[in-house]
Amino acid sequence: MTRFPFRRFAFGTLRRLLYLWVRSETINQSSFTLNLDRSRPVFYVLQSPSASDLAVLDTECTKAGLPRPVLPVAVGDRVEPAAFFYLTPAPDWLGRQDKRGAPPTLERLIAAISQNAEEDAQIIPVSVFWGQSPASESSPWKLLFADSWAVTGRLRRLVSILILGRKTRVQFSAPIHLRELVAQNKDHERTLRMAQRLLRVHFRNLKAAVIGPDISHRRNLVKGLIHDSQVRQAISEEAERQNIPLAKAEAQALRYGNEIASDYTYTAIRFLEVVLSWFWNKIYDGIKVNHLEGVQQIAPGHEVIYVPCHRSHIDYLLLSYLLFRNGLTPPHIAAGINLNMPVIGGLLRRGGAFFMRRTFKGNPLYTAVFNEYLHTLFTKGFPVEYFVEGGRSRTGRMLQPKTGMLAITLRSFLRSSRMPIVFVPVYIGYERVLEGRTYLGELRGASKKKESIFDIFKVIGALKQRFGQVAVNFGEPIRLAEFLDTEQPGWREQDHGPQFKPHWLHETTHRLGAQVARHLNEAAAINPVNLVALALLSTTRLALDDAAMARVLDLYLALLRKVPYSPHTTLPEGDGRALIDHVKAMDLLSEQSDALGKILYLGEQNAVLMTYYRNNVLHIFALPALLASFFQSSARMSREQLLRYTRALYPYLQAELFIRWSVEELEGVIDQWLAAFVEQGLLRVENEVYQRPAPSSRKFVLLTLLSRSINQTLQRFYMAIALLLNSGQNTLTAEALEDLCTIMAQRLSILHGLNAPEFFDKSLFRHFIQTLLDQGVLRRDTDGKLGYLEGLGELAEGAAKRVLPADLRLSIRQVALHRSDEAFQGS
Repeated sequence: MTRFPFRRFAFGTLRRLLYLWVRSETINQSSFTLNLDRSRPVFYVLQSPSASDLAVLDTECTKAGLPRPVLPVAVGDRVEPAAFFYLTPAPDWLGRQDKRGAPPTLERLIAAISQNAEEDAQIIPVSVFWGQSPASESSPWKLLFADSWAVTGRLRRLVSILILGRKTRVQFSAPIHLRELVAQNKDHERTLRMAQRLLRVHFRNLKAAVIGPDISHRRNLVKGLIHDSQVRQAISEEAERQNIPLAKAEAQALRYGNEIASDYTYTAIRFLEVVLSWFWNKIYDGIKVNHLEGVQQIAPGHEVIYVPCHRSHIDYLLLSYLLFRNGLTPPHIAAGINLNMPVIGGLLRRGGAFFMRRTFKGNPLYTAVFNEYLHTLFTKGFPVEYFVEGGRSRTGRMLQPKTGMLAITLRSFLRSSRMPIVFVPVYIGYERVLEGRTYLGELRGASKKKESIFDIFKVIGALKQRFGQVAVNFGEPIRLAEFLDTEQPGWREQDHGPQFKPHWLHETTHRLGAQVARHLNEAAAINPVNLVALALLSTTRLALDDAAMARVLDLYLALLRKVPYSPHTTLPEGDGRALIDHVKAMDLLSEQSDALGKILYLGEQNAVLMTYYRNNVLHIFALPALLASFFQSSARMSREQLLRYTRALYPYLQAELFIRWSVEELEGVIDQWLAAFVEQGLLRVENEVYQRPAPSSRKFVLLTLLSRSINQTLQRFYMAIALLLNSGQNTLTAEALEDLCTIMAQRLSILHGLNAPEFFDKSLFRHFIQTLLDQGVLRRDTDGKLGYLEGLGELAEGAAKRVLPADLRLSIRQVALHRSDEAFQGS
């Protein structure tokens, strides 16, 4: 280009004119700059000829300090007139394109490198997106002018620039080294074809990841569902069961399809982006995104299923917004049918939501249509999002996974695994959740209210309060094929026909759900509110003096830095004093001053609400807190004793809190924590015997506070065992024991002043009982009554003496004995 002054002048003029209107930005720049070798020649490749794309590329390279594509570059003895080329030739004015032939520049580069063993050239694929949208029917403007899978002619590109030029995004990909291709010692023609194929696949996968796969519009998609063999069979069975004409059953299936299917439109996505940008800036101090690079790398060529934790109705809005802003396709989102309300439902549907009923039971036709719709999305490569917890967590804990959507996903993958599926856990951590006020009543024991997205708008009148920051952490992806290889090694050889229902599917789905939950917890974002809540809720009076609070927080931060929970967990910035100031500014922490200094405490309302934020990170502190609790009743313990008691209790903590470490990893992790305790002065060690500090020391107070964070969980375990033992062998069903545990926990919370509503959460007792059954400690007889292992009482009492105060153990035994006496008198 530089050899021709007129072309150089024309290009410069075009670029200046273009940027009177166009605004561009580079996304995912770090992914290629880290691997770029500045000492080697750099060439850029665009998918198809476009002077406007080249002008945008040249501008972004100038802004980023990269070699410009329009300047000459030397490769060996040859000087190329420009550092760019197009993969495919230019289309004619009607948009027709001939993809035969190879780019001359690429041919010359491969020839030059083949002739000189010291030479190399880096090829950077570059994609320019003038607006982002999948091909959907709803917006005629979008269909005509936004980036899609249609071939783009010159006239269409001109109008696209005029309409979408203010939203232009450039994505540079990791460089391809031609030396690596030439080194495979194939002839010139084969190397050239290999390079072309590599670039074509790259552009196709990247385009699918950014604007979505090439799908038919919604009307055709829904109509196509009823032609699937399984749906046809369900239609026939519905007509026979209801004694109605086949056409009427088909019409019902179509109604189901229209009720379910999203109506993904670019107009709605752009509208939501504008509205949500204002909303986040108005409500929150900022959004921190961590580990997104892994998703950007894995998205091309994979069916991505986002599985976020569910704390607020804005979870799905926030995730879609962040993905769109970072050059990834917003997913199709599974939403409850209760959100399909006038206006709101339509907007959510156009933003990618598809709606599902709370139960499919008794409606096989609906089940068949829904399964086929989801299978269509999976096989066409559209990203999907659903919440494995089902509903929002009202307690702040990770809820037990609901495996319905996972089972549908597994069956779909077994039916057609041509598109590799990867689950991407997304942890969304709030310093203050928007629905906090609506959760307060439920945290205090009130019955659960029906979910409504209008819960979000209830906070609009309270915008004066600060909501702090939001952290969005992307966790370690789970590749479904690799998971199945581990769980069911022979799954690939099995017949996966339409009627395939393997006996192992149920258990495998539950294990997949547990793994997703663990990966979500691994990506936890620890924030100042979490740590302050953890510290103050571990005190007797929910109060600490200012200096003591700072010491506790500094200790927690030091321990977490010494023994990181996982590579995907993030910590807050600053020291303990900075964390206190941050939480005080959010009006979650009260202060009282006297002559001796400041006392920080939790008011009644905040004390209940802070249990929610403590529970967000309880899984991270469970193991160190358990180790600390052993030293509340014992001054000295050997390493062997610590390992033995921890192994006995750990499976129940792990099952309830979805802690990441397996039993096989436990010993090494325990050693790490013990070493951290010794380093911080919480323990002393000699000949593998650990000794606590003097009870009057400041270090012992810190050790005690850490131990108390897990006390209520251990108390619930002891309650269930005490009630079971006092009732005797084969006298209680699991349901009866669950009810008794809940009543006993409510009673003890009053007697001991426990201000923690999840202490008497029935679902936690239900899961603990199930874990006892899974571990073989309990067994059911033919009548469903629970029997237990001989010696359970001795084992439970021995462990309880190590971790629970004597007065609390006595109180639990008295309440359990009182219940047994009442039962005896009643009989």
